Parts: sequence; structure tokens; C-alpha cells
Amino acid sequence: MRKYLYLIILSLSLVSCYTYQVKKTVDTAIDNKQASKNNAALANTNSPQTENIKAKSQNQSQNLQQTPVAVNVQEKLAPNKNVKIDVDGRAYKVIVDRWEGDSLIAHPVHSREKVLKFHKNQINAEKIAEKRFSQPIADIITVVAYAGIGFGIWSLLQ
Repeated sequence: MRKYLYLIILSLSLVSCYTYQVKKTVDTAIDNKQASKNNAALANTNSPQTENIKAKSQNQSQNLQQTPVAVNVQEKLAPNKNVKIDVDGRAYKVIVDRWEGDSLIAHPVHSREKVLKFHKNQINAEKIAEKRFSQPIADIITVVAYAGIGFGIWSLLQ
């Protein structure tokens, strides 16, 4: 019984509520739906001004579909951020120190002395994940802890 208790305490101490999550980009599909709603509302009226407005909104919706959202790596990787980046197919968990021109100067999370340098073209901008607090994991840990305490009290009373 005692070794299981130690195993549970050890496993709970190794679990973290923080995870690396990729920020969601602005979805152009939502913009397209709003533009189509505007077009439908304008379709009910037939004046020359509404025809011009309808043509402009259709052009804007086509431009939104064609141009992808540009991701600026330097804005995403601000100093003192704890991030997980993908560089040439390899993942690094780093803390950003600074930018020197087009090069990122960072250090690994658990090694302050080691310095890593990456060019901004090497970094995959779509896979930049920030370290954030994860509420579902925290809830799971809380439920497991309460269940463990309840089981411990029950076993003492037996």
C-alpha cells in the first residue's frame, strides 16, 4: 500500500498544467461568410449604388480567399517568451532572448548558459507554440488528487 502511495505522489509531482499550444490564426472562412451575408442583403435592392457596393464586396471576398495570412516570426517570438519552435524539422523548447537582425538568439529552457542562434527563415512559423496554462489538465489533476485523498481516508478508516 505504501509503495503505491509513493508512486501516486511521484506521478502527480511530474505532471504539469502547462502545455505548448499553437496560437490560432484568423480564419478567413469567417470573413467570407460575413461577406456573403452582406452580399445577400444587398441582393434584395437593385439600385446602381448597391450594384457598385456588391461588386466591391465580391472583390474583397475574392482577395481574402486568395491571400494567405502572413505570419511575422519576429512578432510571435518576443523576448522572454517560453516557446516551442520547429527548426529544420527538429523541435526546440527555448526562451527567446533577443533578435539580432534576422537571427533569433535564444537559450534552451533548462540550460541558461547554452546559446542557440536561428535564422528567421529556418523557423517554421506555423508551428510556433507558446507555453500556456491548460485548464482541462489542471481539472484532471485536481479530480485525481481528490480521489486519491478520498481513497486514503477510506483505507485508513477500514
